[in-house]
Amino acid sequence: MTELTSETIWARSAKHAKQRPDEIVIICEGRRVTYGKFHLDTNQTAHALHAAGLQTGSRVGYLGRESEHYYDIAVACAKAGAVLVPVNWRLTPAEVDHVLRDSQAEVLFVEREFLGVAHRLRDELSSLKTVVQMDTADRRAAGFLAWKADQPNSDLEPRTGPEDPVAQMYTSGTTGLPKGVVLAHRSFFTFIADMRAHDLDWIDWLPQDRSLSLFPGLHAGGYAWFMHAFNVGATNVVMRMFIAEEAIKLIEGHRVTLIWAAPAMLKMLLAEPDVSHDTFRSLRKIVYGGSPIDGDLLRECLAGFPCELVQAYASAETGSFVTCLTSAEHVPGNPKLASAGRVCPGSEIQIVDDDDQPLPAGEIGRIKLRSPAAFLGYHNRPDATAEMIADGWLRMGDAGYLDPEGYLFLRDRINDTIIVAGQNIYPVEIENALRDHPAVADVAVFGVPDARWGEAVRAAVVVRDEARVAPRELMVFLRGKLADFKIPTGYTFVDDLPRNPTGKVLRRVLRDDAVAAAG
Repeated sequence: MTELTSETIWARSAKHAKQRPDEIVIICEGRRVTYGKFHLDTNQTAHALHAAGLQTGSRVGYLGRESEHYYDIAVACAKAGAVLVPVNWRLTPAEVDHVLRDSQAEVLFVEREFLGVAHRLRDELSSLKTVVQMDTADRRAAGFLAWKADQPNSDLEPRTGPEDPVAQMYTSGTTGLPKGVVLAHRSFFTFIADMRAHDLDWIDWLPQDRSLSLFPGLHAGGYAWFMHAFNVGATNVVMRMFIAEEAIKLIEGHRVTLIWAAPAMLKMLLAEPDVSHDTFRSLRKIVYGGSPIDGDLLRECLAGFPCELVQAYASAETGSFVTCLTSAEHVPGNPKLASAGRVCPGSEIQIVDDDDQPLPAGEIGRIKLRSPAAFLGYHNRPDATAEMIADGWLRMGDAGYLDPEGYLFLRDRINDTIIVAGQNIYPVEIENALRDHPAVADVAVFGVPDARWGEAVRAAVVVRDEARVAPRELMVFLRGKLADFKIPTGYTFVDDLPRNPTGKVLRRVLRDDAVAAAG
């Protein structure tokens, strides 16, 4: 079993290069990279980052889809002492601008497909010194490889330790503006160490695993999954983007053993033509999370996947998993299947009221937790950090309760986050954009259950006096202002919005009414 000692990504890369140089670290589009070559490749990229003038703590942006070259840059940042800032390629230019401006990224790696966005922003971003085009018209990473070609691939002097930042993942909040969640090296080691210290395998990565995340590596969940697998010396099978048909081919073709996915993604896999138990015969474990799973889908998964199923609860801020519903508890009829499981070793959970006082078992309140993998804070947002972190506890945006046996049951999201196929969508951001339409007097955005995506985005709109507007007009209005996956797919026109005595919009009422109307 791999010994967990040097808890930094740069040290783990050197260790694997020495102990398992010929083992495969990444498979992407049929290309295979060994741990030995990956170590030298990332050394060279780190030297190139230094040559570009980056200092310890400098931010490095990446705008593109996943590949072995994305993870080359990610690990190189760890070696150079820089902080990776992945940019979701689905974002609009305005949203990309915010991420790059807020992070003050000094270098931006961008795939050719998104180069137009980068060029439009470059002159307006004073911090951005270097833009590297990753690919050319005929070769995936030709520009990136040429950029670093004259640099050495020798080991670098360490610049960071376990508590230092290595990645900055952007996640929106109740203000609607994305915040940079800063994660340290330790975030990708503590969970494994604590599970092994308690001799548990609820969620585990083995050196012999072929691991696949259906979540994108540009998000905290996908990035963390890759790093956990990397740190134990497993093989990561990487998708450029999630497509169910392609995922099936990868699972069968590369004998994938371990998967991390949202429930909606699992439903898509099972819905692919001609799938059977034999399709998934290589799998030993599926870990799912990111949104609740309904009873019908859970039964489909239990019947359709011939492997262990494990549920987990986490967020970008927790750095890793906090609760787990183990495979042994995935038994039809088990009432605990409605829960997110028990707290994982090393973490703690409390349920508190509005005055931050602990509540007894069975009472619903805000979820507070402590995790050794927890984030360092929000980049340049001490106010938001102080609101989120108090005395080492994270004040989550989720509401729920603990039963007498300590199982966590999620009941709502205090911040009304909508989760579509594992992607967080925040109502305030969409509401602010809709209010710019001259016909919209007021609006509330909420999520409703969706059989395919987990949830779908809906909007309840109050129209100004004598104004007229159609749903299609609102959808067209939002194009270019928001990423496509954030645009509501359904609209209800109402005379006024339901509110509580303090004026807060009751999105739950809107959600319940929409569900009832749908039958």
